[in-house]
Amino acid sequence: MSPFTGSAHRTEAEEWRNLRLTLDNGVATVTLARPEKLNALTFGAYADLRDLLPELARDGSVRTLVLGGEGRGFCSGGDVDDIIGATLAMDTGELLDFNRMTGQVVRALRECPFPVVAAVHGVAAGAGAVLALAADFRVADPSARFAFLFTRVGLSGGDMGAAYLLPRVVGLGHATRLLMLGEPVRAPEAERIGLISELVDEGRAPAAAAALARRLAEGPALAYAQTKALLTAELDMPLSAAVEMDAATQALLMNSADYAEFHAAFSEKRPPKWQGR
Repeated sequence: MSPFTGSAHRTEAEEWRNLRLTLDNGVATVTLARPEKLNALTFGAYADLRDLLPELARDGSVRTLVLGGEGRGFCSGGDVDDIIGATLAMDTGELLDFNRMTGQVVRALRECPFPVVAAVHGVAAGAGAVLALAADFRVADPSARFAFLFTRVGLSGGDMGAAYLLPRVVGLGHATRLLMLGEPVRAPEAERIGLISELVDEGRAPAAAAALARRLAEGPALAYAQTKALLTAELDMPLSAAVEMDAATQALLMNSADYAEFHAAFSEKRPPKWQGR
């Protein structure tokens, strides 16, 4: 069994020791809460994120998730003392367990059946940058700066799926520069190259992310879930396979209550009442 275990598996906020969880009418907000350490990640924080996301997916009531950080920044990456120092004493098997766990967090963000909105302010570095990258939307204010620092500590820039995800978001040229050099990318450039989905005024990232999450939560959840699944699945498909997967998905959704509800709402000249089924 992996030594990297998380907290008790329930969605009540008080049972997650390494982060803060709130649930509000379909919107889950997960806050990294080590502000004195710029929300640096510990083994426990990774494990909690790995375990919480599938738990929220199984819960069935969550329609959107907001991921943010308390204090002066989003997340400064893995804790230098608690993780880097500890990993120096691990054998290869333990190191593989740890690195697989961090990758499982990214997979959980990409595979959960609801949109994830990252609210980014201040630093998003190392693993923190990858957590933001794995979200479906990145809402940031001008203080945001992203840095993929892995080569700067002597490791591959392709950590936690970064070499897979980043070229697909910003293109291979920009991804090569960011992952090789590890230099910080400030908000204006991040917006220009597509790393930021929405740039908002100073201090407005949490509120803007919450507003976007509420809009998504009130929309057609089943359609959003399938769109997210197709975006991920079709990244590596030939066009013929992608078109066939689209056709099968649409045929299933055309049998959904939401599809029928749209037609009824259109006919009755009223807004649809999405049920997510």
